[in-house]
Amino acid sequence: MHCSNFLKGSVFSLALASVVLSSLVAAPARAESSILIDAESGKVLRAENAAYPWYPASTTKLMTLYMTLSAIRDQRVTPDTLFAVSPNAAAQAPTKMGFPVGTQVTIDNAIKMMMVKSANDMAVVLAEGLDGSVDQFTRAMTETAHRLGMTESSFVNPNGLPEYGQVMSARDLAILARTLIREFPESSDYWHIPAIKYGRRIVRNYNPLLGRYPGADGMKTGFVCMSGFNLVATATRDNRQLIAVVLGAPSSSSRSIKAAQLLEAGFLQGLSPLAFLAPKVDAIMPIEATPPDLTDEMCGKHRKRHHSDDEEADAGSDGDAAQNDPEFAAALAALRAPMAKNLALDPPAVTPVVVYTGPTRTSDQIAKLAAEPVADPVRKKAKHKAVAAHATDGKKATTKPKEGKPAADNGGKAVDGKAAHGKTTAKTAGKTATNTLPAASAAAAKPPPEVKANTSAAPAKKPAAANFPQ
Repeated sequence: MHCSNFLKGSVFSLALASVVLSSLVAAPARAESSILIDAESGKVLRAENAAYPWYPASTTKLMTLYMTLSAIRDQRVTPDTLFAVSPNAAAQAPTKMGFPVGTQVTIDNAIKMMMVKSANDMAVVLAEGLDGSVDQFTRAMTETAHRLGMTESSFVNPNGLPEYGQVMSARDLAILARTLIREFPESSDYWHIPAIKYGRRIVRNYNPLLGRYPGADGMKTGFVCMSGFNLVATATRDNRQLIAVVLGAPSSSSRSIKAAQLLEAGFLQGLSPLAFLAPKVDAIMPIEATPPDLTDEMCGKHRKRHHSDDEEADAGSDGDAAQNDPEFAAALAALRAPMAKNLALDPPAVTPVVVYTGPTRTSDQIAKLAAEPVADPVRKKAKHKAVAAHATDGKKATTKPKEGKPAADNGGKAVDGKAAHGKTTAKTAGKTATNTLPAASAAAAKPPPEVKANTSAAPAKKPAAANFPQ
């Protein structure tokens, strides 16, 4: 038995070396890239086109998170530091919080909104607040990434909205995820918050592995038409943590299933007797190539898909569709033992972390805000349908020929935009009393912390036209 396991491990290690070598030189047979590594050792357990450059979409926000946590560690700012929403931040494409210009948000809350809702405006708030402008921040992002060994990475924005100069690879994302885990273990809650509550809204994390795959504890999803569906997923079992990166998946369900399959294979394999033959992730050499552009495949005329980042395109206004996706549930149910018995087919109940605008609140204030009633999503959805139906009826009524010209349909577009993006107003909200994230449970009221004004009021860079709403 032991001999058989040893032989299997040997064959696996040799096959792994072959796969890794082939991934260094081969162009993707189809537009997909993935890697699985051990978080402690950095050893590569699986690799497919791992060094191929890719458009990262909102997995970019992991780099913005690293820059922000580094600034806190270097005592340049604290989690309670307030940043203001600039015109540039407010102008970002969805997904976003949609706060008015001048709204103040603590770094702690901005991080939570960025990581759970994938809020593009909050990523810009952090960038401008820390370095004065997006340009300065993204230059620092690129320099820091190269210092960490992420040699294929370059950044032109902090949120991953479509830009041809925004490039990473599965290899680089695995290095980044491992660096976050190793350098900021005390901040790990930031990348596995199951949901946030803002006012009367609850927004679930777009990563459906959280709470459903045993040991899942991170990290970040992403989607733009150029990239396909991306996911950096982490899981810990028996004191062993693995990192899986999937880029270019055809759907949100398939990226989650692929990540779960990679993680499960790694946990079942264990440590091979010849694991020392496997290269470390930073030893994989980068590839000089142009990232594949999946715009036609992901968002062509044959696909009814929203053209902007990020998850609301597939996940609905509050992320519930990511958790209740029938394709994902069916795929989970179809997985064979022993994996199937380890997976929860239904979305778990979650306790959201409350987020809010303005200065840091006391624990009593947070508890009070956490107890506020939540809007009924069924009633909200019915209301949206009724409004949409009314707009449609109005359109039909007003599009009757009048002097040979139909009436313009502006109302329908406004309603659709509101339903698709679920924009919020700048209501005051708070964090839960049980929140264990940095600066989450103040024992007493604090004086208002320093407010850093964002000086950049320049308009946001225009993403590639093929990936942005026309």
